[in-house]
Amino acid sequence: MANDIKREWFETDYYAVLGVPKDAAQADVTKAYRKLARKYHPDTNPGDDAAEERFKEISGAYDVVGDEEKRASYDQARAMGPVGGGFGGSGGSSNGGFGFEGVDLGDIFGSVFGGGGHGGRTFGDQPGGRHARIKRPGRDQEARLTISFDEAMRGTTTSISLSDGSGKRTIKVRIPAGVESGQRIRLRGKGGPGDPPGDLYVIVSVGDHAVFGRRGAKLTLDLPVTIAEAALGAEVRVPTFTGNSVTVRIPPGTQHGRTLRVRGAGVPSDETDEATSGDLLVVVSIAVPMNLSKKQSEALQAFADLDDESPRRHLEADD
Repeated sequence: MANDIKREWFETDYYAVLGVPKDAAQADVTKAYRKLARKYHPDTNPGDDAAEERFKEISGAYDVVGDEEKRASYDQARAMGPVGGGFGGSGGSSNGGFGFEGVDLGDIFGSVFGGGGHGGRTFGDQPGGRHARIKRPGRDQEARLTISFDEAMRGTTTSISLSDGSGKRTIKVRIPAGVESGQRIRLRGKGGPGDPPGDLYVIVSVGDHAVFGRRGAKLTLDLPVTIAEAALGAEVRVPTFTGNSVTVRIPPGTQHGRTLRVRGAGVPSDETDEATSGDLLVVVSIAVPMNLSKKQSEALQAFADLDDESPRRHLEADD
């Protein structure tokens, strides 16, 4: 049994099986395994014997290098590697055996498989063996969550309830400040059950606000001004999302639809640095009075009589 185990370890490069370098981070090993496992999983390839064998090979490799302790022992064993071409004995044989004179392989394999070099589980229970347990990674899942505009701006922590094969469960979700509608928040290991478990993707939907709109990291605000304020210029106070108000200068001759910018008063960043916040875009809307008094009508008519510049001159045909 021990020789079979040695052959599996020394003849198979588990890193090559998973397509990762020997010094790959543990997270990268898991990522590579998941990708390959989903590709060759028997459920994805029904009746494909080659895919099933490949899946067993991938699972066998991950069973060792996916575990930090087993991986360390595997690396140690391969670093000492066979000096000859065979697996005839555990001593320093000159007939192609292992060059492990004075080294107890039981210490190496025992730390991985339990017990001494000839104890623990049989080869049939080991990775790649005939009776190897097939690991089935959990499926990624999606859940939808609706939050208010205020919660999206400030960030919040809430809970969602899921019902799946593992029963009903409640999961806490941290919503970062500045999240947008349609944004996906990934919760690692909170998806479908498996080995390893899948991820949960929470798709956020943000409600509307009575005053503010949004364009990415910028907030928008429609600001009505009078004809006189637009023509003569003015200084007006506008609200910000934080509850404070700021003074905005309306330049003389401001046209309907002109956008004025208030820096740093937009969507807050999930960081503490206020400099990373977006801007507030103030869109000017000229409010035309619907019910004029007699004096207002006379004043406007007097202005019209003095104004000889047509705003439609560019549309008029040359005579």
